[in-house]
Amino acid sequence: MATGAPGGNFRTWTPTPPERGSFPLDHDGECKEQMMKYLQCMKFTENKNAPNCRILAKGYLKCRMDHQLMDESDWDSLGLVNLPGERDVAPESLINRSTSKKETQSTDKVSSNP
Repeated sequence: MATGAPGGNFRTWTPTPPERGSFPLDHDGECKEQMMKYLQCMKFTENKNAPNCRILAKGYLKCRMDHQLMDESDWDSLGLVNLPGERDVAPESLINRSTSKKETQSTDKVSSNP
């Protein structure tokens, strides 16, 4: 039995590659923390394109570029240039916020003890 469109019209399908090439999986979890923070932000904002999530997306993509999990690309072509609040908050500080608070608290405890 042959498959095709009604009326016997057969069409050949040619797959098209992605615009930016392949997007390798992060098997070693090198950027997992950045990815999870971004996904949590998206869930919190109900998948809206919030500025704080865009900053996290930029941090995630930077991590992928740094670990050769994607080709280097300029932020303008990715639509992640001049994000609101970007000067005030670096993506790394959003990701490491909980660990930096713990480190600060432990440092304060050590310095307050004579």
